[in-house]
Amino acid sequence: MVDWYRIVLGMSVNHRAGVPPEAVRHGKPFSAFAFVSNYERDHRVVFFQIPNVSVDPDRRRHTGLQHVAFERPTLDDLLGTYVRLKRSGIAPVWAADHGVGISFYYEDPDRNIVELNVNNYSDVWTATEHIRPSRPHVAWVDPDKLLAAREKGLSRWQVHERATAGALAPDTPYDPAAHF
Repeated sequence: MVDWYRIVLGMSVNHRAGVPPEAVRHGKPFSAFAFVSNYERDHRVVFFQIPNVSVDPDRRRHTGLQHVAFERPTLDDLLGTYVRLKRSGIAPVWAADHGVGISFYYEDPDRNIVELNVNNYSDVWTATEHIRPSRPHVAWVDPDKLLAAREKGLSRWQVHERATAGALAPDTPYDPAAHF
C-alpha cells in the first residue's frame, strides 16, 4: 500500500514503526504502522499492519469509505499524473467531467477508490456556486482523448466543454457499479 500511494500521490513515509510482539499479544490491535504524506504535513494517510487479518474477497459488498479525493493544481498536472501512472501500469477505473471539475478514479491494492481531480473554474467559490443550484451533470471521459485535446492546444475550458458535450467519451462506457 505504501508503494502504491508513493507512486500515485508522491507520498513518502514520515514515520514507520513496529509494535513489540508482547504488546500485540496483550491486546494492541496492530503490529506496525506507517505515516505517509505528500507535502509539509506529518501525515495524510496512516497504514496499519493488523496481525491475523485475512483478505475479504467480497469487500466491495460491505459498507465503508467510498473514496478519498486529492485536487491537482491544473489540468496539465492531472494529465501529466495520468501519463506517469499509465507508464507505471496504473490506469483509472473511470474518469468523468462533473461540470465542477474533471476527475480520474483509481483503485488501490485494497480496492479503495482514490480520486484525482482538477477544478474547472478559476476559484473554489465559483465552483461551489456552480454545483449548488442543480444536480451536477456527469460526462464520462477518456483520459487519452482529454490528453490529445490538450496537446492539440485546446484550453482547459474548451476541454471541459468538449467533455460535457460527449466529444471525449470513452469508446466503451464505464461500469462504475463494478467499483461500488
